[in-house]
Formats: sequence, C-alpha cells, structure tokens
Amino acid sequence: MLRIVALCALFAGSVWAAEFPAPVEGDFVARDFQFTTGEKMAELRLHYTTVGSPVKNAAGVVTNAVLIMHGTGGSGRGFLSQGFGGQLFAAGQLLDAQKYFIILPDDIGHGQSSKPSGGLHMKFPHYTYTDMVHGEHRLVSEKLGVNHLRLVMGTSMGAMHTWMWGEMYPGFMDALMPLASAPVEIGGRNRMLRKMIMDSIKQDPNWNNGEYQGPLANMMAAQFALFIMTSSPLQLYKQSPTREQADQAFERRFYGQARATDANDMLYQYDCSRDYNPAPDLEKITAPLYAVNSADDQVNPPELGILEREIQRVKRGRYILIPTSDETRGHGTHSMPTIGGKYLAELLKDSEN
Repeated sequence: MLRIVALCALFAGSVWAAEFPAPVEGDFVARDFQFTTGEKMAELRLHYTTVGSPVKNAAGVVTNAVLIMHGTGGSGRGFLSQGFGGQLFAAGQLLDAQKYFIILPDDIGHGQSSKPSGGLHMKFPHYTYTDMVHGEHRLVSEKLGVNHLRLVMGTSMGAMHTWMWGEMYPGFMDALMPLASAPVEIGGRNRMLRKMIMDSIKQDPNWNNGEYQGPLANMMAAQFALFIMTSSPLQLYKQSPTREQADQAFERRFYGQARATDANDMLYQYDCSRDYNPAPDLEKITAPLYAVNSADDQVNPPELGILEREIQRVKRGRYILIPTSDETRGHGTHSMPTIGGKYLAELLKDSEN
C-alpha cells in the first residue's frame, strides 16, 4: 500500500524546511523482485523521498527529474540537511526544487526499505549493487512515472551506482555526477577494510548466524574499520589536538554507535558491493560524466591513479580532484556542495542540449 507523508510538521522549525518545498515520503512495493543470486521476494518495499514536482514536455518526456543516491548505511532523507539540501534545493540554488523534481531513494537494505533487520535476518536475499540499481530504476520508472532523468548523482555507494546507471541505462539521463568513487572493482585496502567489517561481525562469539541476542562485542572493531575508511586525519587533529580530547571523541564515537547499529544490516551493506566493477563497460556511458573526488579521501586515495586512467575511456568524462584544505572532510567531502558546487554548475551547462 502506498504511504505518503508530508513532512512539513515533522521538520517544522528546521532551517531548510522553509527554503524549499516540503518533502514527501512514500513506499513502492516492487512485486516478484528477482535478485541476481536467483533469490526472489514477492514484495520488496522501496522507500523514497521526493522534493518538487515532475515536468513533462509536449512529447511526454520528464525534463526536470534528478536522482540522488546515498552512501553505505545512509538513506535518502540524509540529503535534506541544511548542509546539502539547503545548499542545493533552495530557491535560486543549482537544483532549485521549484524547478527540479528531486528523487531520494532509500536503497535495498537501507533506511525504511526492506532490509535484514525487518525480521528475515540472514534469510534476507543477498542483494548486490546490481540489484540495488535495478530497484532504483523500477522505483523511478514504475512508481514515479519518470521516463528520463536530467541528472543522476550519488555519494560514495551512490556514486558507484551512478557509474552503473550510465552503463545499464545509457539513454536515460542527460548527465552523471559520481561523488567520491572509483569505476573499478573494489580491491586493495578498500576491500580489506570491508572484509574486516564483515568478518568482525561473523566471527563474534554471539553472532549465531544473525540470530544474536544483545550487543556484539566485535561491532566496535567493525565500526573502527569504517571510521578508518571515512575519516579525515586533518579534521580529526583539528578537532582533537590533545590526548584528552582524542580519548573523549573516541568514546563518544564508538561506545554509543557500536551498540546502536544492527549487525545484520551492516553485514549486508558491505557484502553487497561484491559485484561492483563498471570498468569493462565504461565505453557504454554516453552522457557527460563529471567524477569528483577529494585528495584526502582515504577510501579513494588519488595516488592509486585509477580515475586519471579510466576516465579516458568515458566519451564525455571529466575527472576533478579537489585539493585537501581546511574545508574538505576526507571521504565526507562528497556531501558538501559548497566545495564541489561549481562543478555541478558546469556539468548542468555542459549537458543542457
């Protein structure tokens, strides 16, 4: 059943609520959803948030839809913050929601969409990035009636999905903007840290194949691996320059969050990247694509030289590396439009026709 909830009351008083049209939430039930593993769900719930309204031209093609996809462990509502939506969706901004129809999905296994913690635990289908992109496409086309996207963009995991959208549905969008990603199979330290997260959970003595009772001691190790992946050494030192401050920050970050995270969900969220590898099909991408990374990103360190090499195979591709500065936040720079906004403006202009 469709569930639409206007968020005016929920976000009343927040800074951004008055700056762009009230977000609307809903659920799409994708029936008989077939996963790449061969597993199937009779009803897969995909939650979403939208801002603005779609506009169609005389031929019935939607001209103003923008799909923005979140990172691992996130949800679409995360983009409604003042730091992101307030900088992009407000009147006069680059993605002014009075002009654009913003689509913010909760991916499979995330947010309010179907996920292991909903009851199935380790019996939940072992989804992959490919399944997630298929789900995003079904939501956009079947539920929201969008037959064309002005822009596809995403952060981190959502950035990786952006590369996949360009290959899987090359005629569906005008522009692509992956933020903090690399268009190759996940290997090296990135994969090792993901395996550390997954193995820390599975090797906990109380794991019980997902049917655990109470907190898992190894969740702190899993959270620490995630922390190493996404943190910024410069910002951490600025925030906690003394031993006492660093210890206090550590305790705040880990002792609370390790207990709050569902282990089944976290395990699936890192396992699902196992099929990611857009490298063989980069030539299939036809829309202008601007790949934006920051130099202090520990997940996608520039010294690997991946994007300099692979972007050459994207017909209308451009690689932008943002230098480390007091403003950058490591991997989290992807969610700061104030830093990379000028490149979005250039991409929108480059893809106007």
